[in-house]
Amino acid sequence: MTRVADLMGAWAASAGLGTGDVLRWRAAAHLHDVLRDADPETLRQRVPPALQALPGLMLHGPAAAERLRVAGVDDGELLSAVAYHTVGSPYFGGLGRALYAADFLDPGRSFLPEWRQALRARAPSELDDVVFEIVGSRIRHRVEQGGRILSLTLDFWNRMVEERS
Repeated sequence: MTRVADLMGAWAASAGLGTGDVLRWRAAAHLHDVLRDADPETLRQRVPPALQALPGLMLHGPAAAERLRVAGVDDGELLSAVAYHTVGSPYFGGLGRALYAADFLDPGRSFLPEWRQALRARAPSELDDVVFEIVGSRIRHRVEQGGRILSLTLDFWNRMVEERS
C-alpha cells in the first residue's frame, strides 16, 4: 500500500493539487487494500447488497469503503475510489481513476515490468490515456482467458470511450 500511496502522492503533486488533496490521494491508497487478506465470505456480508455478488477477491474494496463510511468518512469520491479500485467505475473522478491505475501499476508487481514502468512514467501527464490502456488490457486479458467481464468494468470502459469521442 505504501508503494501505491507513493505513486498517488507523486501524481497528485504533479497535477498541481493542493496539500490537502495530495494527502487525500495518499490516504485512499493507504486504505484501499486494508481488508485484502480478510475472508471473502465474511466481507460479502459487510458490503451493500448490490455488491454482494462480486467475486470474492474483489470484495475487499467495497468492504473497506463501507467500514470507512460507518466510521464517519463522508468523502464520496474517496469512498468510491476505495470501493471500486479493482473493477473500475463509470462514475470515477480523478482520484478513482488514479487509484485504479496506481494499484495496477504498483512497482512491486512483477508482470510486464517494462510496459508497466512506461505507463507509470506517462501517468502524471496522461492519466486518462493510461487508465484507458489499463482497462482495455484487463478486458482483453479476461476475454483471452474466457472469463466473465463485470458490468461495472464494461460501463467504465464505455464511459472512457464516450469521453474520447
